[in-house]
Amino acid sequence: MGTWTQWLRQPQRVWLRRASFQIHLWVGLIIGLYVVVLSLTGSALVYRNELDRYLATPHAVFDEKAKPMNADALRAVAQRAYPGWQVTEVTEGRTVRRPPRAGGPGAGGGPGTGPGGRGRGNRLPDPTASITVERAGEKRERLFNPYTGQDLGDSTTRGQFFILWIVRLHDELLLDRPDGPWWNGFLSLVFTLLLVTGMVVWWPGVTRWKRSLLIKWSTGWRRFNWDLHSALGFWLFLFMLMWGISGWYLGMPEPLTNLVERFSDPEVEYGERAGDIALMWLSRVHFGRWREPGWGPWLKAAWAVIGVVPAIMLVTGVVMWWNRKIRHRVARNAPEAVEAA
Repeated sequence: MGTWTQWLRQPQRVWLRRASFQIHLWVGLIIGLYVVVLSLTGSALVYRNELDRYLATPHAVFDEKAKPMNADALRAVAQRAYPGWQVTEVTEGRTVRRPPRAGGPGAGGGPGTGPGGRGRGNRLPDPTASITVERAGEKRERLFNPYTGQDLGDSTTRGQFFILWIVRLHDELLLDRPDGPWWNGFLSLVFTLLLVTGMVVWWPGVTRWKRSLLIKWSTGWRRFNWDLHSALGFWLFLFMLMWGISGWYLGMPEPLTNLVERFSDPEVEYGERAGDIALMWLSRVHFGRWREPGWGPWLKAAWAVIGVVPAIMLVTGVVMWWNRKIRHRVARNAPEAVEAA
């Protein structure tokens, strides 16, 4: 039986499959925690902008008829609110201008119109003032209502700082630049190797490949765990491969950008070359923050849900390894331990 025929019918006996299995197993065990952390944080950060707005201090509402305080008045308000502190900086809200009336220019229906028919011209300015106070080396940045002088809260809340911490964890592994992004890109490349070897290991042979596509819910939990690992790995392979390659590019952009420079037409303007467009889309599909009206929110939800799959793959893979190797070894050594006692 030739190697190709054996691969089609009995892949377990082919050395490439056995080698891929060992690589897949040990790479998964080594970078398992990394994959779980990046999977969960990346899934959450699909909604980074929404989370940031939800956790932010509520801003003042624009009032066309009210007159906001000037910088001196705001400084006096802050000084009364924080006696003993020094007001070091006052930043007034955005320039207030009259929004377009309904039916007028920019009222909807033309270029620049967003979801719901509201154009960019209809976005009201943010009158909220930002004031910095300091005392004995301590610094606070607070938001104030310029109409009433009310202290609204921190300029950046603890929840927003937590989101920034998650961003640093996902993008830089909490390391300093450039080490953090480089290691993230390198580990994403290792994750790509994990995926490729996993696809090699996945092939069960021409007589059994269909059973690896579905999950049998009525079986025991060990078989269910195996089915879940196998089916998710097949159906969502391209998603995970995309995240591996795009993560490598975002952390270590030089190899792909140099490749684009080498094979691109020098007469085509930068940013309009096919390679530049491909890299732009590679970054975009990595984050999944789709803004297109109608189907954009559904794509974001899909990205957030599918983003958890790498973590599920690692957990189910570790469970399979435990059942095959560790559990039997523990059961085999248990009688010997009892006799020795």
